[in-house]
Amino acid sequence: MTSSDRPYTTRNPIKERLLNQDVLYGGWAVTGSLVVTEVLGHSGFDWVLIDSEHGANDYSSAVHQLIALNNTPAAAFIRPETNHPVILKRWLDFGFYNFLIPMVETAQQARAAVQATRYPPEGIRGVSVSQRSNRFGHQADYFTQINQCITVVAQIESQLAVQNIEEIATEPGIDCLFIGPQDLAASLGFLAQPSAPAVQAQMKSLTKRILDMKKTVGILAADENDAQRYRDWGITFVGVGSDQGFIKRSSSQVLKALRGS
Repeated sequence: MTSSDRPYTTRNPIKERLLNQDVLYGGWAVTGSLVVTEVLGHSGFDWVLIDSEHGANDYSSAVHQLIALNNTPAAAFIRPETNHPVILKRWLDFGFYNFLIPMVETAQQARAAVQATRYPPEGIRGVSVSQRSNRFGHQADYFTQINQCITVVAQIESQLAVQNIEEIATEPGIDCLFIGPQDLAASLGFLAQPSAPAVQAQMKSLTKRILDMKKTVGILAADENDAQRYRDWGITFVGVGSDQGFIKRSSSQVLKALRGS
């Protein structure tokens, strides 16, 4: 079998499900451990996000986790450090298809993220003819198919973003608007208090505005109770906790039970 005969595909089923507004639950990978991330991938999540903005992840550790997730049912997402075309180009070449772009506040920033993930003429992605994403040059149809297979999720984390939500949501290539509870809370004056009634009210109102535009809404929930509340609002792309949080909570519960307190 030659390289051109191999059944390589650029198809991205998680993007199709996201756009269809299927309910998709994900876990956050922040520890930088490929073993822990692989455990998340086998735990029933639809997707796992490798966090390079706040997590202990660099290019090398993230690629190792991507390879680990490729052997699980969960799709891999990456949250890059920032919305910059050179950084996005590297994540793309390493093989990531699905992106959560942090701190998108304007339509221009949303457009820049989309353009950075597309080859010309639709975008400005730099061309390497042999990289991990195209199987090091063995995938013959990669350049004709990949643009339409990349997922771009814009994270809404500030009052400026809330003000510009219609313009951001309608920017071509933005597949989902993802609410960031912690930063949104901070922007309202409720630092580390996403459960404050004023924050919850704004997030619920924001969710309705996005859904009214027929766009998919995502959010990160601290636990299953928050996740269910957000699902009741109509949010379908739901992150539920992190590997670090799961370890912290489970170990605390075990020790509490053993010590009887």
